[in-house]
Amino acid sequence: MNKFSKKFYLTGLAGKMECLLDLPEDAPRGIALVAHPHPLYGGTMENKVTQTLARTFVSLGYATARFNFRGVGESEGEHDRGHGEVDDMQVMFNHMREQYPGLPVALSGFSFGTFVQAQLHARLAAEGKAEAIERMVLVGTAAGKWPMPAVPEDTILIHGEQDDTITLQMVFDWARPLEIPVVVIPGADHFFHRRLNPIKNLVTQMWRRT
Repeated sequence: MNKFSKKFYLTGLAGKMECLLDLPEDAPRGIALVAHPHPLYGGTMENKVTQTLARTFVSLGYATARFNFRGVGESEGEHDRGHGEVDDMQVMFNHMREQYPGLPVALSGFSFGTFVQAQLHARLAAEGKAEAIERMVLVGTAAGKWPMPAVPEDTILIHGEQDDTITLQMVFDWARPLEIPVVVIPGADHFFHRRLNPIKNLVTQMWRRT
């Protein structure tokens, strides 16, 4: 948990969702939703990459929310292979927009969380609500592991050079037809051990160019 994280609960389709909210010092300029890695392999909202993304967006001035997927921590329900997790992320999306009306939304995720966020973006686009999404940040993109839909061309894709869970080739094969650059962190494995600061620095630098 980040130092000033505030715990709260929402009700999803499978029951209670255990959530965390981090706020910037000043009035937020946007909303950021962060999705954690695969829950069946130890993924939680306390994952170090997930926390790094949350801290990064807070430093950029975003009201930042994340939650434990179904069956993790105090969140009720069972893992639903991404389907129910997208439903729950939309519950969070709706909640945060009600709390902070009119603010743009950033979607970010790590590993399995990238699949959830990409699916949410596709759903919102189909519902005519994608204009609320300012930009996406996908770290350790789950290309080749799950059926990743297309994402906007300004999406920030960050991947580890030595990722043997989701190889660079898998990500390149997915990103190539979308014409989205992939930023590679040298020496980083899938979990970015000792490579968390480059993630924060890259997102901060690339976000401020927009």
